[in-house]
Amino acid sequence: MTSDSNDDQARANEPSAFELVGGEARVRELVDRFYDLMDLEPEFAGMRALHPESLDGSRDKLFWFLCGWLGGPDHYIERFGHPRLRARHLPFAIASPERDQWVRCMAWAMEDIGLPQALRERLVTSFFDTADWMRNRPG
Repeated sequence: MTSDSNDDQARANEPSAFELVGGEARVRELVDRFYDLMDLEPEFAGMRALHPESLDGSRDKLFWFLCGWLGGPDHYIERFGHPRLRARHLPFAIASPERDQWVRCMAWAMEDIGLPQALRERLVTSFFDTADWMRNRPG
């Protein structure tokens, strides 16, 4: 067996981010805290303004998406097909301030629900990369 195949096997035996977060119940808790903060905290007002008055649909879609994105069930894909994140977000003006608000809100939500610091740091990096890719306006 080569070193590469040993590395591949070791990675296959590692728990997914979905498992490390704690499964569907914890992903739902994370999403709910994220949207609660968005609604409550003035620093997220710009991002909140991009959402509909009721956040119920947004909560479900983010929950379904994150389950799969973290390595769990593909609820979003089963309902809507490929996420096409950038295309689905093109109607919304997303620049660096909106990206930063989204990542800050998610980081705060992860801390509030008690995810371990190492996991939060790993996820913030991934969330930032994804959110940065979503920017569709200068600035």
